[in-house]
Amino acid sequence: MTSPRQPDSSQFSSTAPSAPTDDASAPRTRTALVLGGGGSTGNAWLIGVIAGLADVGVDMARADVIIGTSAGSTTAAQITSASPAELLATILSEAAQHRPAPSGPTGMRPAAGTVVDQMARTGRIIADAADAPDLRRKLGAAALDLDAASDGERSARWRGVVAARLAKPRWPERTMLITAVDARTGAAVVFDRHSGVELVDAVAASTSSGAPYHLGDDRYLDGGYRRNENADLAAGYDRVVVLSPFGGRSRYPLEWGMHLGAQVAELQAGGSNVETIFPDGAAEHLFGANAMDPSLRPPAARAGYDQGRNLGERLTGFWQAARAGGAG
Repeated sequence: MTSPRQPDSSQFSSTAPSAPTDDASAPRTRTALVLGGGGSTGNAWLIGVIAGLADVGVDMARADVIIGTSAGSTTAAQITSASPAELLATILSEAAQHRPAPSGPTGMRPAAGTVVDQMARTGRIIADAADAPDLRRKLGAAALDLDAASDGERSARWRGVVAARLAKPRWPERTMLITAVDARTGAAVVFDRHSGVELVDAVAASTSSGAPYHLGDDRYLDGGYRRNENADLAAGYDRVVVLSPFGGRSRYPLEWGMHLGAQVAELQAGGSNVETIFPDGAAEHLFGANAMDPSLRPPAARAGYDQGRNLGERLTGFWQAARAGGAG
């Protein structure tokens, strides 16, 4: 998981006209939904936005491809197996139940000081890295060192936590891409239903934060170490919506091209029309240093839901025009 460093006041931006087309003979328009990482509150906000949009007739879960990174990978798996309204209701019920959360990465309450220590540790690695590939190699080496000192049971426990979050822990028939990084080589990894990896394991790898996830003899790191939102994987799709809980910001040097702006520019250069949606100013305190606090999930979900409903009219033309082009 990565965390924002620089403020960004934009909450919604568009590179496409919103007017729909009624031309039945127009070529089929392909759509992509990109779900960025953002910890516990990020997952809740993503679900809230998608539920709010669904309530006003914009069904983002029907995208031709859904791309999930870190907490966004959990969201991707959830919205393809349960309705956004059900997922939202579950999050909002957490406020009344006051359930304690287990410890662990992405979506759980960490032990005191864990987040600060993780940020400081990765910050030193970022400062020492020459470029993005070098960063991934160094992060992998550091994670493997930590793994060697652990009890070896963390991955099994984490897999159980992830499995409990997924109503139907199997790959959907539609295309879904889940990102991770090979901890041993630093190579970027993209899982799909043809990868020979169970969905639970793909999501567990993508949400592994700073410790490697064991999958057989392989070890994987959090998908956010590939690129922040991994929107570049939507290349070739006509209309792309990116939901970024961290507002498109990045801890990495801009010249590395890891930030969302670089990814959007690449998509535009390839002919894609792109919408980016960020948390509005009133919800910014729910992210960043607070992103791993599960007690903030209900307010993050409510903020996302309100924002999704408010964006419905503006997104309808963009998304519904694509659906009218024949996407299933």
